[in-house]
Amino acid sequence: MESFFSRSTSVVSRLSFLAVCIVFLISSSSFTSTEAYDALDPEGNITMKWDVMSWTPDGYVAVVTMFNFQKYRHIQSPGWTLGWKWAKKEVIWSMVGAQTTEQGDCSKYKGNIPHCCKKDPTVVDLLPGTPYNQQIANCCKGGVMNSWVQDPGNAASSFQISVGAAGTTNKTVRVPRNFTLMGPGPGYTCGPAKIVKPTKFVTTDTRRTTQAMMTWNITCTYSQFLAQRTPTCCVSLSSFYNETIVGCPTCACGCQNNKTESGACLDPDTPHLASVVSPPTKKGTILPPLVQCTRHMCPIRVHWHVKQNYKEYWRVKITITNFNYRLNYSQWNMVAQHPNLDNITQIFSFNYKSLTPYAGLNDTAMLWGVKFYNDFLSEAGPLGNVQSEILFRKDQSTFTFEKGWAFPRRIYFNGDNCVMPPPDTYPFLPNAGFRPQFSVVAAVLLPVLVFFFFFSV
Repeated sequence: MESFFSRSTSVVSRLSFLAVCIVFLISSSSFTSTEAYDALDPEGNITMKWDVMSWTPDGYVAVVTMFNFQKYRHIQSPGWTLGWKWAKKEVIWSMVGAQTTEQGDCSKYKGNIPHCCKKDPTVVDLLPGTPYNQQIANCCKGGVMNSWVQDPGNAASSFQISVGAAGTTNKTVRVPRNFTLMGPGPGYTCGPAKIVKPTKFVTTDTRRTTQAMMTWNITCTYSQFLAQRTPTCCVSLSSFYNETIVGCPTCACGCQNNKTESGACLDPDTPHLASVVSPPTKKGTILPPLVQCTRHMCPIRVHWHVKQNYKEYWRVKITITNFNYRLNYSQWNMVAQHPNLDNITQIFSFNYKSLTPYAGLNDTAMLWGVKFYNDFLSEAGPLGNVQSEILFRKDQSTFTFEKGWAFPRRIYFNGDNCVMPPPDTYPFLPNAGFRPQFSVVAAVLLPVLVFFFFFSV
């Protein structure tokens, strides 16, 4: 009897182990990862440089400059929002090129009233058209910063700040703490301020160099995992050699019946569509996102079509479609990873730049629209798409249409990783035979687990 119970216990434990392994295999095959580390831009960040330019009777005047060192991720409208916490009881006497969103309690001051008395001020950029006497260089763009590769001339933003009730020497000044950056939503994490060598400035005639009294840097990095709970774009695939069109995965960016997700969707055949998209509202009211009802529910879809095959070349057509009724994308960009991107012969109607995230690896390219032609992606509708074609030169040692080689390894839109279809659903060559319909890892490990269970009892 004791042997029977022991044997039963052993069987139950093995069943439990087998069940856990099967659940793990299924989950590893069905979940998509949202990366906190960007493999295609490993050193991308936003660096803030805080230069103390002069001392005042009770503090200092500083110029704060933000540099967007991210290759393809930009900060779009309504722009960046910067916050921090003062180390002591500092106040902001005045600002040029930016402003705080709240003044705070300045009731203890008589005569001159500070611009902001809050312990944790929140700063925003001024809008275009600001009077010249309130501007400095690289300010007043509404908080918009373009990516470093796409538009380096507009990849920085600056403002001047006069701080009071602070130290007046390098030894008595305390750097602010707890920096936060919204760009425009969440996603950025900022490290502590680090005192560095004072910045040096060269005069326009290059004959004299001056330097800041004191400088500290703050580095902020982006995580798509922190930015949003769901992806923002997806990829669909097709080819000339297979009539199958592989659409975006179902519920790639959410589901229509998911009541917990913010926003809503709208059927394109809805009567009086324009009045539903733009209802009468009070001035300043921000309407929630509204996307077109699709089975993938993504605001952006990138379609990669293998169009033609030649003796020494092959051609791909790329179409980017906006399904968002209340958002258009200016200065958009797309990043693709494919082994043949190191040998592009011609690209039509898009700008192109090769990215090399790692030495010796040239399989990544950044694409964006031509200025005043297709650099503006309109909201959902007849004009809500842009498209281009790429002509590749074949490398006969690696080129093939088999096993989905002609399709991209990954796609980014405006810096966010797009959801790809499962590799076993890619369009295949007509003579490719049977395609596995489940994860290869599960197919290999599941028989091993079953063997272990039955032959070890």
